[in-house]
Amino acid sequence: MIQDYTNKVAVVTGGAGDIGKAIAKQLLGDGAKVVISDVEQGALDRALEELTPLGEVSAIRTDVSDPAEVDALAEQVYACHGACHLLFNNAGVGAPSVNVWETTVNDWKWVLGVNVMGVVHGIHSFVPRMIEGGDAGHVINTSSGDGGIAPMAGQSVYASSKASVSIITECLAAQFSTQHPQLQASIFYPAGGVLDTGIWNCARNRPDELAREKPSGQPEDLMGEFMKHAKDTGMEINFQDLDDLAKALLADLKAGKFVAMIGVDGAGETLATRAEKIGRGEAPFDDHSLIA
Repeated sequence: MIQDYTNKVAVVTGGAGDIGKAIAKQLLGDGAKVVISDVEQGALDRALEELTPLGEVSAIRTDVSDPAEVDALAEQVYACHGACHLLFNNAGVGAPSVNVWETTVNDWKWVLGVNVMGVVHGIHSFVPRMIEGGDAGHVINTSSGDGGIAPMAGQSVYASSKASVSIITECLAAQFSTQHPQLQASIFYPAGGVLDTGIWNCARNRPDELAREKPSGQPEDLMGEFMKHAKDTGMEINFQDLDDLAKALLADLKAGKFVAMIGVDGAGETLATRAEKIGRGEAPFDDHSLIA
């Protein structure tokens, strides 16, 4: 278990985005040498400028859905630093909230390509090098309570991808424990409140070749629409501070937790209820999961 991040090398994919950048900021505050990667060059440049005064940080543009680009990222990290001790597979995107039969093939290709294969590519490119290096290391995969804990029915594509990330991480942790105990794997479930992040408008980075085959009928400003709905219905919104979220994440990792999550007790209760329903042969969804 790595408890002191001083001079440890950390790689954060999706590092120019809100959660990724907050993670990088906390890592730098703990003395780590940080490499951020992101598919969006402009955002990457701005994040690097913001983070540079905080410590040793570099930026490498990477499309995590492309295995060659992730391998090039690993090669550059090892050429520069000679190690990777902390790998945060954090990059993620989402698809429109529609019925399963209204999703499109490109919805699945894009989201699974980034959210699932991006994690797999990170593991493929970095873990063998981490094993060969022999140092203590930690792989942290960002999942979501929407899928990893309980799916929201309208988010079938995104929830499916995040459920997959949770299972991949569980398998990875089990394999590390018996074959390479100097390495750990953890799941990160961002929680604590509404997260005001770029995933609300991630379609800006959707490749043309994976464009949606038909209109989704959803507004472009999803956060604005969400806030309007909350105001119209009198819903009280609690936003989670992203710096505090990143602090909680690093605290959980240093404590050796497999699941890093604010309010993890509530997640356990949710899963227990779902398990009871499944044990009775019932569908495990509830009113919350029916929210699109």
